[in-house]
Amino acid sequence: MSWTGFKKGISRAGTSLLQKTGQIERTVDREFADEEVKYKTFEKECQSLQKAAKGYADAMKAMTSTQGRLADTIDVFYSAADKASEGAMAAHAYKRAIDDLDTGIGRELETPYRTTVMEPLGKMNAIFPIVNEQINKRNHKLLDYDSSRSKLNKLIQKPSDDPTKLPRAQQEHDDAKEVFDMLNEQLISELPQLLDLRIPYFDPSFEAMIRMQCKFAEEGYEKLGGVQRYFDDSVRDDYAGGQLDAQVESVLQEMRELTICGAS
Repeated sequence: MSWTGFKKGISRAGTSLLQKTGQIERTVDREFADEEVKYKTFEKECQSLQKAAKGYADAMKAMTSTQGRLADTIDVFYSAADKASEGAMAAHAYKRAIDDLDTGIGRELETPYRTTVMEPLGKMNAIFPIVNEQINKRNHKLLDYDSSRSKLNKLIQKPSDDPTKLPRAQQEHDDAKEVFDMLNEQLISELPQLLDLRIPYFDPSFEAMIRMQCKFAEEGYEKLGGVQRYFDDSVRDDYAGGQLDAQVESVLQEMRELTICGAS
C-alpha cells in the first residue's frame, strides 16, 4: 500500500468512528441498500449452488464406485459357490452392467456435467469478487464524501480566518460527491441487471443437468433390467406377497441350528 493509500485508510477509519459516535452524519441511500441486499442474497445462493452441484457430482462418482465394489464381491461370492448356477450368472451380469454404468459416468456425465454445469457456475461466482470490489470502492468514496461534507459545514457555520479554506473545502466536497454519485448510480443501475440475467444464464445449465440425470437413469434401468431375466418371473410377486421374507427367515433358522452358530 502506498503512503497516500495508507493516509486515506486512516482518514476513512477515523470518519467511520466519528459516524458511529454521531459526530459526522452518515449518508444512507435506501435504493442502493435494497439492491445490495438482493445482490448479496444472489451471491450466497450461487455459492451454495456451486457447492451442491459439486456434491452431486462427487456423490454420483461415489455411488458408482461403491456399486462396482459391491458387484465384484457378489460376483466372487456366487462364482465360488457354483459358477453354473443362475445366481452366479445373475451376479456376473450385474457386475457387467455396473462396469458399463461406471464407464458411462465418465463418458456421458462427468465431462458434460463439468462443461455445462460446473464451469458456468464457476464463471458466475468469479464475477462476485469484482462486483464486491466496486461496492467496497463505492463505500470508501461515500466515507470521503461524508467527511468532506462535514468539513464544509463546519467552515460554513464557523468561518476561518483563512479565506482560501472555504473554497478549497467546497471543491473537495464537490469532487468527492461527483465520484461517489457516479459509482453509486452505476451500482444502482447495474446490480438489478446482473440479477435479471441470472435466469437466462442458468437456463441451459439447468436443462443440461436434467437431461444428463434422465440419461443416466434410463441407462441404469436398461442395463440393470437385463439382469432381471436371470430371475424367475415369480420373484417379484413373491417379494410383494412376503414369501421371500419367509424364505430368508427359513434359511436363517437353518443357520442358527448349526452348532457353530450357537445351537446347543
